[in-house]
Amino acid sequence: MNKPLVGALLSVLLLGAGVAPAAAATSPDTAEVRAKAVTFAGTVALSNCSGSVVRAPSSQPGDPALVMSNGHCLETGFPGPGQVVLNKASTRSFTLLNAAGSGVGTLRASKIAYGTMTDTDVSLYQLTRTYAQIESSYGIKALELDTARPAQGRAITVASGYWKRTYSCAVDGFAYRLKEGAWTWKDSVRYTSACQTIGGTSGSPVIDNATGKVVAVNNTGNEDGQQCTDNNPCEVAADGTVTVRKGINYAQQTYNMVPCIGTGNQIDLNRAGCALPKP
Repeated sequence: MNKPLVGALLSVLLLGAGVAPAAAATSPDTAEVRAKAVTFAGTVALSNCSGSVVRAPSSQPGDPALVMSNGHCLETGFPGPGQVVLNKASTRSFTLLNAAGSGVGTLRASKIAYGTMTDTDVSLYQLTRTYAQIESSYGIKALELDTARPAQGRAITVASGYWKRTYSCAVDGFAYRLKEGAWTWKDSVRYTSACQTIGGTSGSPVIDNATGKVVAVNNTGNEDGQQCTDNNPCEVAADGTVTVRKGINYAQQTYNMVPCIGTGNQIDLNRAGCALPKP
């Protein structure tokens, strides 16, 4: 994963897992292309990554809000292959951003509702506040998760709360399998080359410009042209053909998470249509 920025303590945890964290960039690149239709409202900054306050179409104003990021952004370190974190207590804090990218308040988790790096790379934190409370305090609504698979060619924006910057490109296609080191992800979104995401953008929501809904979560890219190594994912086709695309970045689709969000925003892996890995 080439997208998290890792503090000293977390570095030790991640290196212990055999994964080299990305080096921190010193400043945001001023050359990014901004999408006028997408703002930072609802995005959050983590200590080492980006994220967003998200809701399913069925989520209610009184439900405890959810923050989405990557599994490899968890404060507990990278989940191993096959490992699923479910309903683990957490007090992690998140800086909530407004449309202009200014921090307007601090949100706090009550637990890691779900986290994994198997098949996908996602974490969902349950917060101590409801959607209604967040909107009342800050005037900010959650981003809605799309229930449909993103389409090739769609214009998208990656919105990083950590860097307060956006990246605009399109869905170039999909990787049947995306393999990076010990991890394998399914049906990953491949960006066109315009989305040159950097360290700290891990966990950023990928937003469909036309609908404003979240279709994926940004997570990795091939930095050096190596094949299937840490920070250098490779694409593996159904017939086993391996393709390396140096400089190309990827995200994990999120429509498949929606069926797993049940009443009260509780993660229920046994709900009909839920295909997220189980513990």
